[in-house]
Amino acid sequence: MSEGIVLDIARDALYTIIICAAPLLLVSLVVGLVISIFQTVTSIQEQTLTFVPKIICVFLGIMLFGSWIMNNLTGFIQRLWSDFSIYLG
Repeated sequence: MSEGIVLDIARDALYTIIICAAPLLLVSLVVGLVISIFQTVTSIQEQTLTFVPKIICVFLGIMLFGSWIMNNLTGFIQRLWSDFSIYLG
């Protein structure tokens, strides 16, 4: 197993992690931005106000994007296992 193969596996793993995490992070970012604008406009400075809507929206995002994320992860694992003989020698 050469350094190039290890770097390719690491690159693919990082890419898969970023792609799978992006939808939920974007949902959380948008909800946090909307709530912070709402807090600024209404002068409500309650710290716990952002957590409940973010948790609910991320949960809904998991329900919406969960199968897509799982397909990406299982595809990555299947590629790893199918090329296992190449990695060994």
